[in-house]
Amino acid sequence: MTIASVSAGAFFFLAGTVGLLRFPDTLTRLHALTKADNLGLGFVVLGLLPQAASLRDGLKLISIWLLALLAGATVSQLIARSARQGGPAR
Repeated sequence: MTIASVSAGAFFFLAGTVGLLRFPDTLTRLHALTKADNLGLGFVVLGLLPQAASLRDGLKLISIWLLALLAGATVSQLIARSARQGGPAR
């Protein structure tokens, strides 16, 4: 399960990077990157949970994932607001 989940996470990280490089404008790039990275990190954490030595270590992994979700959502909102106010950036 660990190898499959971490591999799926790596796939989503790669897909987000391809979306970042290929999409035409700021908002679509941001959408592709945040969605894929959040899902990728979730799969990596899911794959690492069985390897955690204790419940405390597992809770640390989950809290890191949740903090990354919160930070990603906040930063993406700020970037999107800035892009909308400044006009289309390429």
